[in-house]
Amino acid sequence: MAKNEKTSAKVASAASKVLRDPKSSKAEKSVAASALTQAPDKGKKKK
Repeated sequence: MAKNEKTSAKVASAASKVLRDPKSSKAEKSVAASALTQAPDKGKKKK
């Protein structure tokens, strides 16, 4: 993956749901966490 590629908001949302689901397997949680580490930060934009 190139340095400037980011996970989309839709994928990040799905990954978040997987991490919150107690029935998710360890492998599913690992993939979801990986996707979230590549998601852009939600924060205040610099002026």
